[in-house]
Amino acid sequence: MSSEFSGSAPHMPGATVRTQVSSAERWIWLQAPANRLVTLADAVYPPALLNTRDPPPVLYAKGRLELLARRGIAIVGARSATPGGMRDAEAFAEVLGHAGLTIVSGLASGIDAAAHRGGLRTEASSIAVVATGLDKVYPARNRDLAHQLAEQGLLLSEFPLGTPPLASNFPRRNRVISGLAAGTLVVEAAVHSGSLITARQALEQGRDVFAIPGSIHSPLSKGCHWLIKQGAKLVESAADVLEELGIGSATQPVRARLPSLPEDEAHLLDAMGYAPVDIDSLCEQVDTSVEIISTLLLKLEMGGHISRLPGGLFQRLA
Repeated sequence: MSSEFSGSAPHMPGATVRTQVSSAERWIWLQAPANRLVTLADAVYPPALLNTRDPPPVLYAKGRLELLARRGIAIVGARSATPGGMRDAEAFAEVLGHAGLTIVSGLASGIDAAAHRGGLRTEASSIAVVATGLDKVYPARNRDLAHQLAEQGLLLSEFPLGTPPLASNFPRRNRVISGLAAGTLVVEAAVHSGSLITARQALEQGRDVFAIPGSIHSPLSKGCHWLIKQGAKLVESAADVLEELGIGSATQPVRARLPSLPEDEAHLLDAMGYAPVDIDSLCEQVDTSVEIISTLLLKLEMGGHISRLPGGLFQRLA
């Protein structure tokens, strides 16, 4: 199966790219059992997308076509997401998936990939809407995830085989992500990001928009806070999303109980709060030397309680 996809690099102006495959190659692709060309006239065309203003006339599909008929929730966010943001996206996706919602996202790095991973752990699974032909994977680092989606979920594109990752196709792709879903959840996003385009398109399609708030100091929280100011629904748990969509309680995955921490580690963790913080600030808060704080931070990081951020910052994980 590894030969089915080719990795792709972003198209640069002036570069020569192949944007189409021959009719013979397309015919060979369609002969694979999991591959399908879905038109507006087909009974399997997703009803949610059909009820939008500009549904794609043709969809290339690879994987479980029955997912197109299920109710979905889009989860999108920053490519350069924080570890905490990716944990949130994966956890929300898993709980929402167990509640019967198929997770829809765009196969990008960061929040998208985390959401797909969470959805794939549930029967409702996940749909990846891509901005290339289905014979390509972008970004190439998500090749293994694309294979898993093709086998257990669904890959979807309105673009012909051979289409490279052209910048102009990504905003167009976003309307399909929001159009497949009953609502769109934005986990982390800068003020100027593709995730806000998806949220705007969801609103234009008459769908709900949800946003997870974050630290006032984080650039990746600014987009979510702007959405909330514009009327997006602030959510702190997957239950908030389910309640808004009129769905009963989800079955929460059983998690192992964390062992109690040593007193010095627990004290430092409490002092951190949930906003990003640097070592010097922690030293002032707990009145301890840099050497001791550094050792405790390393232990907490190895235990999965905090994450290390760029710029020498640390953040507690929920």
